[in-house]
Amino acid sequence: MSKVLLREYYALCEGGVCQDLLTEAEKIDVQVNNAMYLTGLMQQADTQNGNGRVYPQKVLMREMKTYQKLVKEKRALGELDHPDDSVINLKNASHMVTNIWADGPKVMGTVKVLNTPAGGILRSLVESGVQLGISSRGLGSVSESMQGGVVVEDDFQLICFDFVSEPSTPNAFMNLQEGKQYKEPNIFTKADRINRALNSILGEK
Repeated sequence: MSKVLLREYYALCEGGVCQDLLTEAEKIDVQVNNAMYLTGLMQQADTQNGNGRVYPQKVLMREMKTYQKLVKEKRALGELDHPDDSVINLKNASHMVTNIWADGPKVMGTVKVLNTPAGGILRSLVESGVQLGISSRGLGSVSESMQGGVVVEDDFQLICFDFVSEPSTPNAFMNLQEGKQYKEPNIFTKADRINRALNSILGEK
């Protein structure tokens, strides 16, 4: 079964920032360097989305743990808008995920807006009060469930989280790019693939 690009949309916290989710270092960065952080729900497991897809918790938590390695190494970049691509384009990078964690079936996160052209646009939108959403981008195959929904398979690979400006509803503009095949994203090193395999094994125990 070929992999397709899977994209989901979630609204951020009211106003885009939940101060209680920031670390002390991030709060200082905001006060001293005028940095901007955005926080909120990034993804959710075992819940049928508006497009009918369900991400099993085992698969989503494995990918979150794998993604934590990218976060630690400051490689967890994302783009402004949602490209139809499995590659992160550095020229359009607007933010970097600084923290990601599980809250039950929910994946929560914090991102820092970068001092890049795209980051400047993102910051301006936030300061103007535009309601933004966070959208996951990943590769994987899907199958139909007995309940009539669509289940994301075990081969799912989380690529990144992008900022989008669609209406603030969890069911808005979700789509599956049918019929188009994508190569494995080049952001993953051999160590990343080993880490994913270990997380998968540990998740089964």
